[in-house]
Amino acid sequence: MTEATTALGVADIQKIMACIPHRYPFLLVDRVVEMNGDESGIGIKNVTVNEPQFTGHFPGRPVFPGVLMIEAMAQTAGVLVVSSRGEADPAVSTVLFTTIDKAKFRKPVVPGDTLRFHLTKVARKRNIWFYRGEARVEGVLVAEADLSAMVV
Repeated sequence: MTEATTALGVADIQKIMACIPHRYPFLLVDRVVEMNGDESGIGIKNVTVNEPQFTGHFPGRPVFPGVLMIEAMAQTAGVLVVSSRGEADPAVSTVLFTTIDKAKFRKPVVPGDTLRFHLTKVARKRNIWFYRGEARVEGVLVAEADLSAMVV
């Protein structure tokens, strides 16, 4: 591990659940491996065939839905925001989507893949955060979007 990596924060599943209210089957981030305050972070999702979306998307050829990748990016951003504010209690603050722009889906994601959600803060205006998100599998860009969310 490099010194830069060790200086960054991490969030295991317990910390994630303390930051955002999502639960199975809609909790889509297993771990946040890098957190630089609310500036940037990397969330991880291990895609497994036993997840409920694969019974209908698509039987016989399971593909992880693109909209769930966008949701997972937003959940990662939510963990960054709430954790950086020191309010790790979803009853105290909830992060809600306000916009999704420039979403692109580049390659299918299938069971066995590990998604890495790279989030970088673009701006903050009062209680609204703007992020650029990229989803990658083994370093290959599979989805991207600009998103914003507000804390209520």
